[in-house]
Amino acid sequence: MDDRDISPAGASGQALAPADPLPYAFAKRHGILIVDPAGAEVSVGMRDDADPSILTEVRRHVGRAITVRFVSAKEFEDLLSDAYGANGLDAGAMSGELEGMADLGALSEDFPDAADLLDSSDDAPVIRLINGVLAESIREGASDIHVEPFESALVVRLRVDGMLREVLRLPAKVAPLVTSRIKVMARLDIAERRVPQDGRIGLTLGGRQLDVRVSTLPARGGERVVMRILDKEQAELGLADLGMPSDLLAHFTDAIGEPNGIILVTGPTGSGKTTTLYSGLRMLNDGQRNILTVEDPVEYAVEGIGQTQVNAKVGMSFATGLRAILRQDPDIVMVGEIRDHETAEIAVQASLTGHLVLSTVHTNDAVGAISRLRDLGVEPFLLASSLRLVMAQRLVRALCNDCAEAHPATASEAAPLGLDTGTTIRTPRGCPACGNTGYRGRVGIYEMIRIDQSMRDLMLSGADEGILARQAFGTMPNLASSARRLVMEGRTTVAEAVRILRKDSPTDPEPVMADAQL
Repeated sequence: MDDRDISPAGASGQALAPADPLPYAFAKRHGILIVDPAGAEVSVGMRDDADPSILTEVRRHVGRAITVRFVSAKEFEDLLSDAYGANGLDAGAMSGELEGMADLGALSEDFPDAADLLDSSDDAPVIRLINGVLAESIREGASDIHVEPFESALVVRLRVDGMLREVLRLPAKVAPLVTSRIKVMARLDIAERRVPQDGRIGLTLGGRQLDVRVSTLPARGGERVVMRILDKEQAELGLADLGMPSDLLAHFTDAIGEPNGIILVTGPTGSGKTTTLYSGLRMLNDGQRNILTVEDPVEYAVEGIGQTQVNAKVGMSFATGLRAILRQDPDIVMVGEIRDHETAEIAVQASLTGHLVLSTVHTNDAVGAISRLRDLGVEPFLLASSLRLVMAQRLVRALCNDCAEAHPATASEAAPLGLDTGTTIRTPRGCPACGNTGYRGRVGIYEMIRIDQSMRDLMLSGADEGILARQAFGTMPNLASSARRLVMEGRTTVAEAVRILRKDSPTDPEPVMADAQL
């Protein structure tokens, strides 16, 4: 008997088989689906605005009594995605079906602007494979899908919580089929295999709107494809949803409330910089201010904000876009990244002429952003006058609360973060809830420099990074001390904290004394 079949025995003494699921299109259109198919009475979920008359058809379909639970529209969409997107990936079956596919002409069919992955009526194995990979990725909360052709196999890996893991391995001969279908979906040139290409796919999973950014790259084994999944729900996160400590959140909220100046967020790719900036823009987007952005690319469309995308092919750079939008009477400007002298100079001038400028810089820590702007040619007196706040951030994997185990830290575990031996910490174990990884989700680690008069004086005097860091973090947490706090709270592990920190990061920097010699 199937493990899911917990129904009581019928009159003949045999257990009732689980009821067949409703067709996806029917369930979505009428707002009803089977929640629990087993038992003498089948449990169904019904959207609270659905027509009750459809229950007769559902009763006829399942062939037995039903019990109805009314749910909200949001809960219904979640149930829909879980029920119809949970088939997983069957590598063995897919491998056999794909080996028999040889006709690339079938891939040239138009793909809808926002295809619903769960409502595909095309049974072509390659299409079902890609839809399955996308559905699995979204269900697992993956940020990226890597499709990697090698001489021996086609490997599919997902980046979940910042770490890659292999989910599928197929024969190498199917790589051109899979790559071509993805390129068709992204409206790329399937005949061009010699140069990199970039495109987008608009998707829905149930009622969840998604945007997939596609990048192809010629490689020795074929074309590598990386798909970045941009969940539009992430663009709706508020500042309070980011998990920032209350004192740092207060400083950040105060800084973005200022009428002018520059606010910088730093960190490596994938550290959540863009999500933080969008959260700040959402708070400022009150309809009374003109907010314009120039990004590469525009990751999330935000209602009420004017967003411009960089296009190097036609000469549309960050500097060009920033110069143009300053003629659009903006109150607040977001620049995706300051990466050259021209962009830095225009951003500083914009802040000095009454605009609030938000941007990112790729540096390892907050102090490094100040040095980076100086290296780009920004004069110290301009930098001291325009900077309001610099924040560095990282993302570490959060421990699964269902299976994490507490134990006293050994000397080797305590040393990297300056903990006392015997301090209670938690380590991952693994359970079904977290996919046996021991981690579930991610949590942010932050450090922040609020530019006050003492910091301005040090910047004007040309102080080096060490002196700036001791002044900035004499009373504020840096990345290392923030990571240590999360470890002591049992929210992450020593290994995760060490993974994102520089080896020379101090956990308790000494403050600069008033009479420090520069």
